[in-house]
Amino acid sequence: MTCHFRALFALVFVFLAGHALAGGEERIYFTQEQFLAEAFADKPPAGKVLWLTKELQQEVTRIAGHAPYQMRYRYWSDAVRSAWILEEIGKEEFITAGFVVVDGKIELSRVLTYRESRGFEISHTAWLARLRGIAPNASFALDRRIDNIAGATLSVNAMDRMMRLALLFDRTAHAKK
Repeated sequence: MTCHFRALFALVFVFLAGHALAGGEERIYFTQEQFLAEAFADKPPAGKVLWLTKELQQEVTRIAGHAPYQMRYRYWSDAVRSAWILEEIGKEEFITAGFVVVDGKIELSRVLTYRESRGFEISHTAWLARLRGIAPNASFALDRRIDNIAGATLSVNAMDRMMRLALLFDRTAHAKK
């Protein structure tokens, strides 16, 4: 029986180790519809599209550290606010987050889907509340430092990049009006 127990233990260990190495499971915290309902008090406006000009592509590359993943970004906007759903790589997987911008500042941020094996703490409401009121400076760096979370540095950095892009996109969309 001891051999069977050892074999079973080894099999369970290999399974768990393989699962840990394969990355985390996808955690869906909000759907797009839920995020937009929160952003616009249950009455989201029709979606719009922001196309990236050559100059905007260069600015996205500077902020994100890589070329844009797409050439157009969908957003929702009324007379007061704009909402952006963006994706960025944390360590190895995409993080999907939503940002609401009002008067050039972050009003609301939510992690919609988290796919990494660690760092999910960025989805906690208390941490996200710290992002409220953040605005860009002239070079689209954030006007205040975001505190890291132990074990979630790359996820925090991804949120930083996505916030900066949401603020840039908001400013660009408002300039086109």
